[in-house]
Amino acid sequence: MNKPETPAIPDVQSHPDARELAIDRVGIRGLRYPLRFDDGDGVPQSTVAKFGVYVALPADRKGTHMSRLVAAIDDMPEPLSLARLPVLLDALLLRLEADAGHVDIEFPWFMRKTAPVSGVQSMMDYAVTLHADATAGKRTVTVEVVVPVMSLCPSSKAIADYGAHNQRSHLTVSLRPWPDARVSLAEVVRIAEEESSCELYGLLKRNDEKYVTERAYERPRFVEDLVRGIAARLVDDPRYAGFSVAAENFESIHNHSAYAKIVRG
Repeated sequence: MNKPETPAIPDVQSHPDARELAIDRVGIRGLRYPLRFDDGDGVPQSTVAKFGVYVALPADRKGTHMSRLVAAIDDMPEPLSLARLPVLLDALLLRLEADAGHVDIEFPWFMRKTAPVSGVQSMMDYAVTLHADATAGKRTVTVEVVVPVMSLCPSSKAIADYGAHNQRSHLTVSLRPWPDARVSLAEVVRIAEEESSCELYGLLKRNDEKYVTERAYERPRFVEDLVRGIAARLVDDPRYAGFSVAAENFESIHNHSAYAKIVRG
């Protein structure tokens, strides 16, 4: 028995649109998808990412093909890396026949850390957001990492007879590297943690807790110190076309946060 013929299915998205209005970005957002990320250490890490994938739509076309956006993510042949992010963007533009596009990728990235005294190991998570943009033939990549740290107030230490108030802080480092620049998430985390009063760990024993408490007390930092310390290490780095550094201290003696930000480039 012959297979019945399948009737032609109309491609409505490719129909013309009479309103003659181009769309800057159209696509999908909030797509959760498995991701393997390679930070350059040769061991790709499996995680789950949230994608936003968009292309520009010309004025004469009614709609874009949303399914192709998901297919572009599913068809990534290798683990994603900062160096391969423009490759993903170019594949997206080719598949959608678009001349401009944008990709946002958010995911938790984990780093194994060793406690400073006991040596016990545990994992720390860091929120990572990658942006890739293609406009007028230009490719731009931005890397953003949120690094939780500990900060201790210099003023509190100076005026108190004993002790000082401290808090957990979020350091948000956003970098715009030049093409072909070698950058890793691990390096961004290390710089941010080194400029804090003390870094955080997933697991600490009592002797470790004593160490981090005393280390923070010996290294007081205002929120201004946090952003200046990181920015001073980035401002002359030739790998970056621009950067921003923000610090938010979740104050332990106030019901509000202290905040500072430096933007360059």
